[in-house]
Amino acid sequence: MLRNVAVIVLDRVAAFELGVVCEVFGTDRTADGLPGYDFRLCSVDGGPVTTSSGFGLTPHGDLAPVDEADLVVVPAHPFDVPPPEPVLAALRRAAERGAYVLSVCSGAFLLGEAGLLDGRRCTTHWLHTEELARRYPSAQVHPNALYVEDGPILTSAGTAAGIDLCLYLVRKVHGTAVATKLARRMVVPPHRDGGQAQYVEAPVPSAPDAPTLEPLLAWLVQHLDKAVTVESLAARAHMAPRTFARRFRAETGATPHDWLTAQRVLLARRLLEETDLTVDAVAARAGFGDAAVLRHHFARRLGASPHAYRNTFRSRDTDLAGAAR
Repeated sequence: MLRNVAVIVLDRVAAFELGVVCEVFGTDRTADGLPGYDFRLCSVDGGPVTTSSGFGLTPHGDLAPVDEADLVVVPAHPFDVPPPEPVLAALRRAAERGAYVLSVCSGAFLLGEAGLLDGRRCTTHWLHTEELARRYPSAQVHPNALYVEDGPILTSAGTAAGIDLCLYLVRKVHGTAVATKLARRMVVPPHRDGGQAQYVEAPVPSAPDAPTLEPLLAWLVQHLDKAVTVESLAARAHMAPRTFARRFRAETGATPHDWLTAQRVLLARRLLEETDLTVDAVAARAGFGDAAVLRHHFARRLGASPHAYRNTFRSRDTDLAGAAR
């Protein structure tokens, strides 16, 4: 059952992430046949807070509604300031009595401070996943997930992933038909495929930073379509294969195969975004040989198919140029 929703806001709360929660749970759409919620915005003392965009908010009141809420939400907040203990205590009580506790983006750090991520799977914005894992080593951080549910604790990646998670919870509680109708009303997809790795900006490097192997790596970046082996690369670097493999990992942090695959995926991403090459042609140009191999590595590293990635990120200028031909 999901009727009472309490949202905890602290100073410098992110306006968009808060707006997502307000849009899904705080907007009365009962006239459209959608569920309604008793929605409360809560601050520590009931006083106003300032958003990260600089304008102020006046909450409904203090933290009292949190103790009665079926869903407690923490939008994105800066995580460089220790959160107030009353907030952490309220989150712990909510989790202990079985309420849903949901964070959007960096709100996951507040859940971590409350101890709610210990031993649980979770995520946050890809920019902050390493820091989340460092601060809360007992948490099982999934950096590629758009959102994660582990018991009553739900965490999302950055910004728009909060929409995905909120709609997921609506679908879980009220059913697919309700979630789909709400998504249509909000003009957003009811479900997005793939993970957040596909949104990480990672251009193909032009000058690899490796003191001994830099000439070889620079050559590889320019010849990703060529079939190579550790033995052939070692010969080009004038090293024995075992020495080459050790030096490669020391200077790049990866095996030759993993490094090369990562660069080929990056090139494939760029080709899918900026050209009208077929997926087979992209696979050949990036050194994967055929579309099946490309799809395998795309799914493994980005959580999306090449076709879905192109539909999401293809340059509009490329589409217009293709239409003009």
